[in-house]
Parts: sequence; C-alpha cells; structure tokens
Amino acid sequence: MKRAILVKRNDPRSEDHKNELQMTELEELAGSAGYTVVAEVTQTKHPDRKYQIGRGKVEELAQLVRDVNPDKVIFHNQLSTMQVYNLSGICRCEVIDKFQLILEIFATRATTHRSKLQVELARLEYELPKARAIVSILKKEERPGFMGLGGYEDSYAQDVKNRISRIRDELKNMERDRDSLRNFRHSRGFSLVAMAGYTNAGKSTLFNSLVDESRPARDMLFTTLVPATRSLNVAGREVLLTDTVGFIEELPHWMVDAFRSTLNEIFFADIVLLVVDSGEPLETIRRKLRVCHETMWEQLQDVSIVTVFNKADLLTREELEARMLGLGYLAPNPVAVSAITGSGIHELKREIRRHLPKWDFVKVSLPLSEEGMSMLSWLFGEGVVHSVDYSDTIDVDLEARESIISKVRPFTDK
Repeated sequence: MKRAILVKRNDPRSEDHKNELQMTELEELAGSAGYTVVAEVTQTKHPDRKYQIGRGKVEELAQLVRDVNPDKVIFHNQLSTMQVYNLSGICRCEVIDKFQLILEIFATRATTHRSKLQVELARLEYELPKARAIVSILKKEERPGFMGLGGYEDSYAQDVKNRISRIRDELKNMERDRDSLRNFRHSRGFSLVAMAGYTNAGKSTLFNSLVDESRPARDMLFTTLVPATRSLNVAGREVLLTDTVGFIEELPHWMVDAFRSTLNEIFFADIVLLVVDSGEPLETIRRKLRVCHETMWEQLQDVSIVTVFNKADLLTREELEARMLGLGYLAPNPVAVSAITGSGIHELKREIRRHLPKWDFVKVSLPLSEEGMSMLSWLFGEGVVHSVDYSDTIDVDLEARESIISKVRPFTDK
C-alpha cells in the first residue's frame, strides 16, 4: 500500500466545519487512489506565493517526510508549477495536489478507449499552462518526482497542444456516433433518464436496484467512470437509465471539458435523477447539492430533475421530511429511497413516470383478424396498452408517441 501525507492550507475566513469536510474528502480521495494516510498537516493563513503554506510549516513538513518516508505529499490546495518545484526540492519527495490525485484515480478506473482518452485529455489540459514553466525549471535542476515529467525538450508545449487537438477530434467523432444513437433511441420511443450526483452518493447501488444488475458499487469516490445504460420499464414505458460519473467540489473547468461527452449523458437526458446521501448532515447535503447544480445548471434549465434521497433507511421519516423541507429549491421533486432495502423504489418509478415526455391517448378499433392480432402485438411493443376488449373488433386503449399513433390513425375512433 502506498503511503501519503495530506496537507491543507485553510483560508483565515473559512469555516471550521467546511475545512473539516474538505480534509475528510481528501482522505477519501487518497484512499480511493490506494494510499494509506500516515500524517496530516494543516495551517490557517493566506496563500504563500512560493510554497502555498508558510516557510516554517514547509520545514515541519520536510522533517515529517524524513520521519515517515511517504510515497507522496498530497495538497488539498491547487499548486502552481513553482510551488511544486519549491516544495519537492525541500521535502525531497513527490508533491501533487488534489486534482492530480483525481487524475490518478480516473486513470485506474478508465477501462474503455473513450474514457482513457478523456483521462489523457484532462491530464494534458492540466499540464498545458504549466508546460513552459516546467521546461524552464527542469533545465535548471532535476528534482525527485517533480511533476512526474522527467526531461523534456523545448517542443514539449507544442507537442501537448498537438496531442490535445488529436484527442478532441477523436472524441468529437465518438460523440457524433453517440448523438446518432441517442436520436435513434428517441425515435424508437425510449426516454433517456440519467443518474447524477456528488461522488459516493450511492448512484451505482441505486442503479443496480432499479435494473437488477451488479455494477461495481463500493464505498469509495469515483467508482463509476464509464457510464452504463440499461433498459428500465416504468409503468409500461421503456426508458433508458444511465449511471454517470460523480461530481466533486471545485472541479476545474479543464476536467469538466475533458469529460464533456460523458456529462452529455446527463445534459441530453429527459429526466435527471439527482442522487444525494440522506444520511449526511443537512449542511453537507446542501453544499453537495450546490456543487451539482452549479455543474449542471446552464445545460439543464428545461430538464426535469427528481431528487433521490438515497440511504433513507438510516433516518426516521421525520428526519427525512425535515431534510427535504430544509433544502427547498435545491431538491426539486424529492423521493426517499433505500437502494439497499428496496424501500421507495416503487415511488421513485412512479415519479419518473410522472415526468416522462407526454404521449397521446387514443382508442383504436382493429379488425378481429390475423392482421388485427398482429397489429395488436406490435402495439404492445411500441406503446402502452391500457386495456383490450374483444367483440366484433379489437378495441384498444393506447398510449403512444405520435409516430406510432399516426400509423394506427385510420383505426382510431372518429
């Protein structure tokens, strides 16, 4: 098991509760990346231009590194190239920040060609602004583990730009194929439902409960990196449910841009299931919901959002209702469920059904013949047949999308 020291500089104006939550999240990220946390260092001060933390605290950190011999020092704060250089020189140990740690996790979770390209794009987008500084610094002196870069020539920045361009072109081609698939699914009457939420809210466990599958679901951050889509029957309507990557606070724009094609699974959905861990403190839920809304807001203004209060079995009904009421507009259309026990799943499906794009209702009178029976069988596959009466004709109460109704319009009641 790899060993790590965690470091966090707290802003003097920040709240203690928020600082504690952020350090806990950094611990969870380190654990997800396979690190054992052997020590933690915090300091409350304004950022130091050279080291992020104060010079005296850097000396303490360097001594701690000598004492416990970690594989890495991981900062919660985003580090500049010069800060990494200075810190690695004094500590004689590889120094990274939270966003490089997230990239490490993503790299281990990427299993498809598309997700591997997205991770590489995110890494290159992170490196590009630092490229010239890295080359300049490395010409002066080699530092152990500094940025994990080794030696680079002056063409490094241009090489990064060229590789970014090639990856973006390849991802755009993949996205065109996915757009065609989405359009085909919509044309076939499938509504698209995407699961979103803060990382480790229990999305994958809920996904498994809804579609009766065994997708990996572990108590760690970013279990899901590659989206999965499965069919789900909701009161007779077939929908396609997609499990997506979780959000995290202060996710930088370059990481959001790199995973744009994955986030499009959310942005192009008819309904978004916004999953929260209802067992967490109210202020924690509120903070995480704000992060989710900020990430999705510009793209989702016309999309129905159902807020799923997962892990409801951990609370009493009164506690759940107080949370739903206290969160107000941040939690539209709330439903309480437990993906573990299955409670609330029926109510969740009913809420999904309520927000699906509307289909029309018609009465159809088919001939009582082999042709009529064949058409009835087809209607069962393409729409929702609410009732069938057999007399001189086959009378059907049908709910379906317009393209299907247009084909049976000659048989509808005038």
